[in-house]
Amino acid sequence: MMKLNADLGESFGHWQATSDQDIMAYIDQANVACGYHAGDPKVLQRTVALVKRHNVSLGAHPSYPDLQGFGRRSMRIPADELIPMIHAQMAIVEGMAKCQNVALEYVKPHGALYNDMMQHAQVFEDVVSAMAEYHQRYPLMIQALANNDFHRQIASHHNIDLIFEAFADRRYTATGYLESRQNPDAVLSSIEALAQARLLIERGEVITDQGKRISIVADSLCVHGDSPDALKMVSQIREILQQQGV
Repeated sequence: MMKLNADLGESFGHWQATSDQDIMAYIDQANVACGYHAGDPKVLQRTVALVKRHNVSLGAHPSYPDLQGFGRRSMRIPADELIPMIHAQMAIVEGMAKCQNVALEYVKPHGALYNDMMQHAQVFEDVVSAMAEYHQRYPLMIQALANNDFHRQIASHHNIDLIFEAFADRRYTATGYLESRQNPDAVLSSIEALAQARLLIERGEVITDQGKRISIVADSLCVHGDSPDALKMVSQIREILQQQGV
């Protein structure tokens, strides 16, 4: 059964990024910022409390160290630096969650780290190594592609389970990856996102930027918390999932 996830906890200080409390009521999984691209201890504490109140699965959402760029700028960070960065972010969420008797359940990298992980073999191996070297094994959420054989092979070698996700609010390229955010059409409107979500839920397909249909087998469907009309999207997608008996 397909689940619905969102990137949340991305406020910082007095700056409020999303309406986490409203969005949380409609989702199954919350990917919570760890402080490297957004979030702070107070925001994290509040977000974990919402996760607990709504009985949502908690995921750590680690990124490159890039507050100014919201984690959306690619960085070349060697494994011996990247792995402890990921561990530190996982530990922050895991520890803060324990304070409220909430368990961390999975990890989903954010932004440029996520895209680099999906498109560069070495970065993916570094991320999986970080997962394998942590004191406890957690599943890793990655993008569902037409062919994820490479990712499955690496994850299996390290005994890491994978959760495959598709995106409701992002445009896909003909290769099955996401359109770069540098393209003004990369983020779908709420109407386009709802249509894409319905196609993914009902048929396991997306229509690419070139009009081609490709098959996507996903465990979870993502809506970015900072997307326009994110709350409207998650509420309408939840209705579609309920109609499908999910």
